[in-house]
Amino acid sequence: MKLLHIDASILGAHSASRQLTAAAVEQLRRQNPGLAVTYRDLAAEPLPHLSGDQLPPGASAVLSEFLAADIVVIGAPMYNFTLPSQLKAWIDRVVVSGQTFRYGAGGVEGLAGGKRVILVVSRGGFYGAGAPAAALEHLESYLSGVFGFIGITPEIIVAEGLQVSPEQRQKAMEAALAAAGALQAA
Repeated sequence: MKLLHIDASILGAHSASRQLTAAAVEQLRRQNPGLAVTYRDLAAEPLPHLSGDQLPPGASAVLSEFLAADIVVIGAPMYNFTLPSQLKAWIDRVVVSGQTFRYGAGGVEGLAGGKRVILVVSRGGFYGAGAPAAALEHLESYLSGVFGFIGITPEIIVAEGLQVSPEQRQKAMEAALAAAGALQAA
């Protein structure tokens, strides 16, 4: 079984999403000692943004890694109400017509179903359902839509309110680490 671990935070060792993806991957490794893990750090080794010279993206190494993985764990911090541009550059290489989706007479068909995707979302404020700023949440909703488009319903772990206070950060991280620690093998 193969796992692809993606981190996108620019905060390095200070990143909440990196801490949480590491915990999720470790939990899955404990349950499956033979798990082969491929790691991609999109902040340390950013992909160039998609350009006309790269269309169609085709069979890139990034797409090959994604297609080969049984499980994908993605650290997705919220930057300015949405995802980091580094993560968007990765998505642009994964959402590829004829590879992970296709259009047919009945509309779009996701081709990546059967793959498990675990999104680890971190947010400085409160943007979840019912929060006053919920209308500004374009990270979790975007990623759920993108993965749904290619045939995957992601599992989501959220740590939010991380910049509200030290107490809120601790509470949010403890809850998200507990969720990561409760992940079950597929």
